[in-house]
Amino acid sequence: MVLTGAGISAESGIPTFRDAGGLWEGYDVMEVASIEGWIKNPALVLDFYNQRRKKALQVQPNIGHKILAELQEMYDVTVVTQNVDNLHEQAGSTDVIHLHGSLFESRSQDDPNMIFPIEGWELKLGDRCPMGSQLRPNIVWFGEIVSKIEDAALVTAEADIFLVVGTSLQVYPAASLIEFAPEHARKLVVDPGQMDFSPHQKITFINEKASTGLVKARELLLNLP
Repeated sequence: MVLTGAGISAESGIPTFRDAGGLWEGYDVMEVASIEGWIKNPALVLDFYNQRRKKALQVQPNIGHKILAELQEMYDVTVVTQNVDNLHEQAGSTDVIHLHGSLFESRSQDDPNMIFPIEGWELKLGDRCPMGSQLRPNIVWFGEIVSKIEDAALVTAEADIFLVVGTSLQVYPAASLIEFAPEHARKLVVDPGQMDFSPHQKITFINEKASTGLVKARELLLNLP
């Protein structure tokens, strides 16, 4: 099981979600990533995600994404990502759980189970589901339930290897997944930052960015007995 975060997509040119000031490319995150922001100004929210989607369509998977796809040749790999782009799928990963939704999907604002693919980069006011309600980005906003976390926890609980890439494990509930990994599971963390774990956690740290760190992680995994 692989848990990925913003660090792996940043190397492809996807800006990270927010900086220390609580801004996302100049926007207050609560204005563009909350139900309150959607109610207040849906046009702003739609435009914000339209621009993110347009940007995502212009980038390519990097070596990190490709290495994770290549590992499928030897392992049963499930990627659980906090990212909303489709770079894992572009690289060839076939089993991907998007915890926070997808830029390339819309859903009814009244029924979260009515999900539709977005063709191209633009979702507009007046685009409606078959029941007549406005379509919104299929993104998990602040304060909304991360419904996929249960699926991710079930996968983690059966994992023999738990690999973390490009996330500092500070965003919950995704950060809690490592606690679901079996005691016997080999745990590897690829991230340039420093993280604190309890001493009983046996974790191999590779303190590098996603691409170069995954080159080393691949060598470790391919040479396991």
